[in-house]
Amino acid sequence: MLHSLSLITGASIHASDGAIGSVSDFYFEDSTWTIRYLVVDAGNWLARRHVLLAVSAVDQIDWDKPDFRVRLTRDQVRHSPDIDTQKPVSRQQEIAMHRYFGWPTYWNVRFPTGRYTAEMEYPSDTQGDPHLRSAWHISGYSVWARDGEVGKIEDYVMDDGAWHINYLIVEAGNWLNARSLLVSTHGVESISWANRRLDLSAPRVAV
Repeated sequence: MLHSLSLITGASIHASDGAIGSVSDFYFEDSTWTIRYLVVDAGNWLARRHVLLAVSAVDQIDWDKPDFRVRLTRDQVRHSPDIDTQKPVSRQQEIAMHRYFGWPTYWNVRFPTGRYTAEMEYPSDTQGDPHLRSAWHISGYSVWARDGEVGKIEDYVMDDGAWHINYLIVEAGNWLNARSLLVSTHGVESISWANRRLDLSAPRVAV
């Protein structure tokens, strides 16, 4: 089933022993358009405002409310690794979270032949994962076809079976009377983070 991310934003998150908070954002891989984490606004019951939860922790979903149930306790969330969701999330931080919660990893780890070292599991590079992006951070980016601007990203459409962003909802400019268009993520050729722009492989007439 397909769902708009704007309608899921604000969904309640419940642990096995009580409420955790509400969804405020989504982190996805820009290479696959797969959502990997929910950013949860925990309100006032935690000292820190936001926590990051892997979508693999989600157990049950009531899309009508919407309401997400996760296979965690509030105490597990309280003592989880502290991740600053306002900054890029590094692979090292992801590894720490996955080890703490026991979540399966979604990335492939290839070890070179020879003696195993801790550096293989805990890389010293703490820069943010260049492919992990905040959905609402790139909302508003301009979308360009091969022959001109299409419009700006205003929302996303996700397939709940795979947590995959299938479509961008793009508010078209004056060339299409500001209508909203569904643009397949398969047609995204490149993303320029410096220019806040997505380029498509097709011309505007195809879009």
